Amino acid sequence: MRTTAAAAHSRVSGNPAAGSPPSRGPADHTIHIASIGLVADSVGALYWADEKLLIVADLHLEKGSAFAKRGVLLPPYDTATTLARLAGIVERYAPRLLIALGDSFHDGDGPARMSASDRAVLDALQRGRDWLWIAGNHDPDLPADIGGDFAENLAVGPLTLRHEPSPSEGDGEIAGHLHPVARIAQRGRAVSRRCFATDGRRLVMPAFGAYTGGLNVRDGAIFGLFGAAAFTAHMLGADRLYAVAAERCLPD
Repeated sequence: MRTTAAAAHSRVSGNPAAGSPPSRGPADHTIHIASIGLVADSVGALYWADEKLLIVADLHLEKGSAFAKRGVLLPPYDTATTLARLAGIVERYAPRLLIALGDSFHDGDGPARMSASDRAVLDALQRGRDWLWIAGNHDPDLPADIGGDFAENLAVGPLTLRHEPSPSEGDGEIAGHLHPVARIAQRGRAVSRRCFATDGRRLVMPAFGAYTGGLNVRDGAIFGLFGAAAFTAHMLGADRLYAVAAERCLPD
């Protein structure tokens, strides 16, 4: 089913695992957007406990095979690596609904290039829960047989989930697309990490995919969303996040 604006979603019954209380460690990092508390996971996902909703962005599955088609050979393990990371957070939070915020595949032919084993992993992840693919610029029209539902965006309470940040409206918006990366000086050297970028009104998700690059948060495309440096970069660490004021972040 493909919908456009405020996509409806139904609860999946008969699966006691989906939506059960997640087992989380002591390093939970909560970010508030439009007064909603969301757990930001150090792998680059958001979890909304009240809605039992897990959000990831920019998986870019089959990016390696897309490059191979053009003669650029990369190790062909990006899809398996990304799905394995996704499986880890699905096990951790047992969401009722998983939302992938666009560019889930690197191109429209990506689903057809998936190996049988990777497709089996995706099928297992979708089983027993609702799954929503938000359309991205790389994959605006995914095939129906990939499973789940499809939408241009989704409104849930005060939050609006979409792929590309809107230049005109920001309150309660959670988006991907820009792949934010923060760069700071640490013990005499520059350190770069993927990050959540937010001012409490809106949030831009880090890219989740194994082969995704990043855009420095000091770039005008990100600065312009928040109004100069009036936001925070929540940098992904090995097992926790680090909140850094954007004004402390270094340009490339």
